[in-house]
Amino acid sequence: MFAAKSPGDWHGWVNANEKSRIDVLENGRPVLIRQVAQTDRAREHALVQRWSPASRHAFLLGQQHELREGQACIALVHENGRLIEIGASRYAAMGEYQFECAVTVAAAWKRLGLGTLLMEHLIDAARKNGVHLMYSVGASSNAPLRDLARFLGFEAHDDPFDPHKVIHRLYL
Repeated sequence: MFAAKSPGDWHGWVNANEKSRIDVLENGRPVLIRQVAQTDRAREHALVQRWSPASRHAFLLGQQHELREGQACIALVHENGRLIEIGASRYAAMGEYQFECAVTVAAAWKRLGLGTLLMEHLIDAARKNGVHLMYSVGASSNAPLRDLARFLGFEAHDDPFDPHKVIHRLYL
């Protein structure tokens, strides 16, 4: 389905001016993780259009405006000589120093460590951009989110307004 390339084969796909890195997933496939660029609009649109409306709203955080630099990261793999987006993470301001974050991974690429890699890249960018607090609100039944948040060092607290939700907070 996806043609795997070794990290050394990515030189033609990585722009030296981009803040990017090549990681290897748990299945041995290389993935390019970098900040979203203006040229990624079509890829992002293609990824988002495959989701349900609820997933789309949760990932986009209700934001309709342009994101500032460093607020979104994408994961790309080679497929038939093209780069295809398989995951993304982003954060959006919800106050002066508080930022809500979200991560999504295409179904075929889940449980390979990609969500962790995307969030680590996003957290690094947030620290460099002076973010003090990142948080995510999720269903209390969402075990993958709970496990990822715990692994990344987020604190979990019950949502005082909704017993079915948990607020995950990471102080940077």
